[in-house]
Amino acid sequence: MHRALLSLALAGVLVTPVALAANGPDITLYRSNDNNLFQAGQNAVNSGYAVVREQRNIGYAKGTQDLAIGNLPSYIEPEAVTLSFGSGHVKVLSQRLLLAQGHNGALIGQIGKRVTVIGDNGQTLVQGQLESVGEDGSLVIGGDVFGPTVVRQYSAVKLLNGEIGGGSRLIVRTQADDDGHSDAVLTYPTHGLGWRAAYTATLQSGNSCRMRLRAQASIANRSGRDWDDADIKLIAGQPNIGNNRYIGPRPAMMSARAKEAPMPQQGTLDAYRTFTLPGAVDLPDNSVTLTPLYAPRMIDCERTWTFENGNAWTPSRPMTNPSIGAGTTEGSILSVLQFQAPDTLPEGHMRVLTADKDGALEFIGEGTVADTPKHAQVRLTLGSAFDLRAKRERTSFEYSKSQRRIDESFHVTLTNTGDHARTVSVIEHPNRWTQWTLTSSSEKPARQTPDTLEFRVDVPANGTATLDYAVRFQWTSADD
Repeated sequence: MHRALLSLALAGVLVTPVALAANGPDITLYRSNDNNLFQAGQNAVNSGYAVVREQRNIGYAKGTQDLAIGNLPSYIEPEAVTLSFGSGHVKVLSQRLLLAQGHNGALIGQIGKRVTVIGDNGQTLVQGQLESVGEDGSLVIGGDVFGPTVVRQYSAVKLLNGEIGGGSRLIVRTQADDDGHSDAVLTYPTHGLGWRAAYTATLQSGNSCRMRLRAQASIANRSGRDWDDADIKLIAGQPNIGNNRYIGPRPAMMSARAKEAPMPQQGTLDAYRTFTLPGAVDLPDNSVTLTPLYAPRMIDCERTWTFENGNAWTPSRPMTNPSIGAGTTEGSILSVLQFQAPDTLPEGHMRVLTADKDGALEFIGEGTVADTPKHAQVRLTLGSAFDLRAKRERTSFEYSKSQRRIDESFHVTLTNTGDHARTVSVIEHPNRWTQWTLTSSSEKPARQTPDTLEFRVDVPANGTATLDYAVRFQWTSADD
């Protein structure tokens, strides 16, 4: 094994008192929008945000001494680290955080100290003072009259001052009234941990739109250490994080509990939503862990196909240029899925599946779900339809400068080469000016707002359908 970063062991004799973990940690995880956190990689990443509270059982001696606390993640915010003793007989005088230095940071921190290098079969390879650590993890051990020894293959390094994990170390200077042991709570913000929601919608067969919705929390650990038996609380929302941070691992997809278990307990924290997982979870380093947010459920949905021209905006004055909107344009028609949120939905990605003729579930698109309260509408654009096309052409334009009026008309042709009839939503934005009226249309508008016209046009299988409409813009001299 060329790297011993993950295999620093504890020797039998402790020279410096060491804080040992007692129970599993409590971790509050904040949502991360950084894909780097959820991608494969060997090193810790300075992304994501979490607050860790873990209990350490600490042995101390009377008087003033330095305690070494190891097995910490690679990225910690030094100013926010706190160590609280349950006993009033121990006082913290100062603390110093030794940050990890790359993927060999834990070993580099031991340069100048006496170590024992262990081989793959547990045998001692060499003992002596650690002189240097190479970028490839190779070690230079100080020798006797025969000179130093270079070790390139080994499984572990034993240190005389206790176990140090593959990340940062905290050196705490304490003053104690007597010898003893005490439980202490170590609290710190860290990076390399984060979560996001992961949704899967499986469309059901039949004439109506029904889907099975599965909601999970995707938890990424690229912190540089494992977290065993962790109690997890997830924060939905986006608090401001210092330094403009936004709150991949070997894709070892795991479930916190394989069999059915209680769902997370929802709560509120200030203006944010919380999800507390019902049981302890293991988060190995370089992994993504999936755990349910809600039990899967069947819900109603709506499939639409949309052709939208332009977008809603307000001009500062009437736009009389006849070249705007002139000619013929062709475009694709988008496939859209809409549904009402059955519960609070934290921000995340939704994958949509449907059954093919052979019964296999196939992927047909995905989209982003924003933070959505219960009963609010969710709208996802899944992609461009292959069998549907649209062509739009302006058929007339009349501008009367004296009457401050424009009359404009359009013709839309929708083509469907598929085997199923579709209803296409044609969305137009009459934005030459804010004051306009629909003067005629071959289809009654399904929706009309100050900046939007929407028509729903039935297009037969292997056929075409058309839409004609006309609008009039009117303004006053004050608008010129």
